[in-house]
This record gives sequence, C-alpha cells and structure tokens, in this order.
Amino acid sequence: MRRRQFLASLPAAAIAAPLFADVPAPLPGFQPEGSETFIRPDVHAGDRPVGASFATRSAVYGINGAAGSAQPLATMAAIDTLKKGGSAVDAAIAMNACLGFLEPTSSGIGGDCFAMIWDPKLKKVVGLAGSGGSPHALTLEIARSRAKNGALPPLGAIAVSVPGALDGWWMMHQRYGTLKWAELFEPAIHYAEQGVPVPEIIAHYIRGNLKAFLRPGAGVEETDNAIKTYGMGHGGPQTGQIFRNPDLARTYRMIAQGGRDVFYGGAIAKTIEAYFKRLGGWMTAADLAAHRGEWIEPHRTEYRGVTVHALGANTQGIATLQMLNMLEHFDMRGAGFQSPLSIHLQVEAKRLAYEDRARYYADPHFAKVPVEWLVSKDYAAQRAKLIDPRKITMPVHPGQAPSHGDTTYFSCADSSGMMVSMIQSNFRGMGSGLVADGLGFMFQDRGQLFSLKDGHPNIYAPGKRPFQTIIPGFATRGQAPWLAFGVMGGDMQPQGQTQIIVNREDYGLDVQAASDSPRWHHEGSSQSMGEDSAGLPPSGLLRLESGVPDATRTQLASMGHVIGASDGGFGRYECVEYKPDAGQLVYAAASEMRADGCSLAY
Repeated sequence: MRRRQFLASLPAAAIAAPLFADVPAPLPGFQPEGSETFIRPDVHAGDRPVGASFATRSAVYGINGAAGSAQPLATMAAIDTLKKGGSAVDAAIAMNACLGFLEPTSSGIGGDCFAMIWDPKLKKVVGLAGSGGSPHALTLEIARSRAKNGALPPLGAIAVSVPGALDGWWMMHQRYGTLKWAELFEPAIHYAEQGVPVPEIIAHYIRGNLKAFLRPGAGVEETDNAIKTYGMGHGGPQTGQIFRNPDLARTYRMIAQGGRDVFYGGAIAKTIEAYFKRLGGWMTAADLAAHRGEWIEPHRTEYRGVTVHALGANTQGIATLQMLNMLEHFDMRGAGFQSPLSIHLQVEAKRLAYEDRARYYADPHFAKVPVEWLVSKDYAAQRAKLIDPRKITMPVHPGQAPSHGDTTYFSCADSSGMMVSMIQSNFRGMGSGLVADGLGFMFQDRGQLFSLKDGHPNIYAPGKRPFQTIIPGFATRGQAPWLAFGVMGGDMQPQGQTQIIVNREDYGLDVQAASDSPRWHHEGSSQSMGEDSAGLPPSGLLRLESGVPDATRTQLASMGHVIGASDGGFGRYECVEYKPDAGQLVYAAASEMRADGCSLAY
C-alpha cells in the first residue's frame, strides 16, 4: 500500500499525533471496550426543546401515585404495590425491601432508616427514627483500644450497631399499611430468587466494596460470607450479569411470615448472635430485642415562603435548616444561578453549620442537644454576619450554645395524598463487610461516627445511637405538602438538600432540572465527624462538578476556596412533587441522572 493510501485509511487523530509533536494529544474518538468512563469535556448533553438546557429529561406526571428510587425495578415494585391498593407507606416498604437486594451498595436490613410522612388525615408531617444503638457488651474502653488515629475503624464488628430498618418498616406498616405485611416482600423475594441483571453504577460499587473488604489490614474479621453472597465467583458482578441472592430470599420469607419479631427476637436474632460470638464481636440477641424505633416531631424553618422540615434525633437533618436560615439573609436570586457569589454563599453557610454539626449533634437520649437554638432565626442572623461575600472566612468555629441548652433515598405518594420521604443506609457503601451465616445481608458500620473524646456529646457509650448522616427531606406550602425529596450521600446530604431548595425557590428550576444542575460538595470541618478524608486543607476542599462554568471555578479559587477534582460524591436525588391542578391531585416525580434509577407515575 502506498503511503498516501495508508494515511487516507487511518483516522485523522492517528495521523496528527506523530506528524505534529507540538499539538496536544487528541481527545478520544470512542469509548474503548471495557472502559467504565468516557470523558469528552468538549461534548455536552443534547439539546432539549424546552426547559433548562442542562436537564437530562422531563419529570413524570400522574394523578394516582408516583415513586422514585435508584433502581428501576424497585420503582416498578412500588408502582405495582400502589396499583394493588397499597398505601404510599406499603409502596415505600416494598421498594426498600427490593433495594436491599437490588442496590446492596447503599441499603439493606442490616442498616437503619428514617422517614418523613405527610399524613393527609392529620394534615401534617410526621417523622420516624429507625436507628439502632451500639452493643451493650462493647465498652468505651474496648472501643478506644481498637481506635485508629483517634477514631473507630470503618469496617468490622467494632463499627456495627443494631439494625433499625426492619423495625422502622414494621412501625410504619402498623400505622399506615393497607396491604398485608407478607405481600410487601413478594416482589423482593421474586427478584432475589429469579435474579436480575446488575446495572452499571451498582455493579461498579459492588466490585469496589469487595476490593476494600479484602484489602490487607482492612479489619474485616471474615470475608467468605460477603464473597459468597456478592462475589459471583470472583470480584463482583460485571454490568448486565444476572445476580441472585437466595439467602436473602429465605430471610425475607421468614420476616414475611414472622414479622419484625423473628428478626429482633426469633431465629434470625439467634443466628446473628452466634455469628458475632464466632467472630469475637459484641452484638447479641439481647441487643436486638431491646431495640425500638420512635415516632418524632420534625423540626422546621421558613425559607422564602416554603416550610422545610428536618428530623432531629441523632441525625444531621437540622444542618439543612441552619444553612437555609443563613442564606435567607442574602439575595440569592440576585447573585445569579451557578455564579461565584451564589456558590460561595452556600459553601460558607455550610462551613458554619457543619462546625455546629460536629460540636453539638448527638443522640438526644444521651446528650442535651440545643436544637431550638441551633435552628432559630436569631442565631442564623448572628452566623450570617460572619459570611464575607468577597472571600472565604478563616477560621470558622461552632457557635457558643446557651448553657441550658452516603445510603439510598426513595420517595412515593398515593391517591389519598399521603407522601413518603424515606432514606435507608448501611453507611459507607455496603457496610461493615460482615454477612451473617446464611442470611444474605450485610451489617452497617454506622458506629464509626461515634466520637472517642471525653465530653463530646457524641462520645461512644453502650446502647447509644451513633450520629447519623442519613436524612429524608420534606417541604410544604401553607397547609399542603409540596416536596418529598432527598439527596443521599454521607455529609453531602444537607448540602444537596440546600442546593435543591435554592434551585427551586431562588432560581425557578423545575423538579427535574433542580437535580440535573451541576452541584458542589464541600469536605472538611475543624471538628470531623469521622467521614472526612485525612489531609484536607484548613479551609476544606470544594469539589465542583464539571458543569460548573469555568469563570465561576476561577473566581471561587481567587476568593480563597481550594478547588478539588470532581469525584462522583455529589449525592443522588429522588423527588415526588405535589402540584394539584384545579383541585385535582397531580404528582410530578423526578429522578437522579447520577444513578441507575428512575421515577414513575400513573
């Protein structure tokens, strides 16, 4: 072949590289087989004919019910439950049971759950805290003896607390369920027995979690059960491979027949106790039997005519309220969407709120948490004065209290007007790495978020509930519900919830575009709660998604923010919006483009 003919047969990029050495390497022209990412910074999403230019899709609308989750099959199970006559609570439980199988990287009955529910009969938001405490046999002295760098390790039995999710489901069903308890587990049992193809993002995270559990020095007492349950003969599933979990299906059948007591006082509890005894752990059947969730009154604040609700208890929920209370003192609309000033003000409010989060948030059964002061408008006014619109404030500290004083998210709604905002998690990824013999689910590692410092309200104690990052979101207008929403993902959650409310109220974005907007995530606080990475700069690290304008990025750096790379830690959102038309019920549902899931309505 002549040289001219040979060159003509090659792609242009292949010709340019050797002939013009001073020209930057060409951008990839295709995604190589087996590659998990394909990055072309010069290529953006296609053009939509209406709505926000950056939106990925339209919201879905319905008049009978709606649901959204991070896995399409779980969302379908919720819709099917509603069509059978189930309540929004029934649908939420069925969806959560499915997610325990379909999305084990974020959820399962080895973890905790929290919910806010719009009760159409009471015409108010009610809250549920389904969070378990630490084992009674695990003392502070033992916990300190296992500490690494002054904190509890993230994996293994030392980080396991009592799972509260299943008891939370039971409490919700007892109050609001319309279908039989056993019916709620039928879709999950079917999926777990028959198997389903694993979607891209979930497959990626299962492989990453298993790799972390097997790392030398990881601290997981045994990994054979986790590998047997999730490994699929090797390091985890590939995208599209069919995954089954017959052990979990058997466990669900036991729960469907025996209710919550078979888990907290029956055969499952005995299996759990025997497993931890074999490992040298601390969880016992008595710890499980002592667990009880609780109905709690949500806290709330007003933000530009909208009432935003948040759970207190041992969660970080009120951080959202603190941030919004501070931002109310600034002209966010005038600052401009995705502008340097807008993001700067939000980040500074976060930095101030998270100082309080690290200093005061804890289990109120063990510590006096000054919640009313923290969410008050007067305190927010004081804190807002510390925010300089021109530059980052250094240093920041928690306020002085008066002396008296990541996860999967899903939402759904039914034809009665009931709306459920619910979040459930094993904490870090899949959890502790521990799967009890034959049960098919992993235990959470939430105990890592205990403090080991004397005098700290969140200091470890037997039977105490650790600080929780998982928080559902809810907003109302007047006397009616508006948004059942959440943004899952560790310390990102209050930051993400705040961004959603600001995008909706200050920038007028619809329920889907508010999520698709590029996000920011600030890491770091002078007092870590255990989830921050080591070695962060004193001001913390501000991560921006690639969609944030370059000019905004440059200006934020000049204001003193240390800009970090986009790492995928920007949370995952689901939302059902109540928007009646001429007196008739209408729901709009949106889902997260950063996850595998979807929202549906009918």
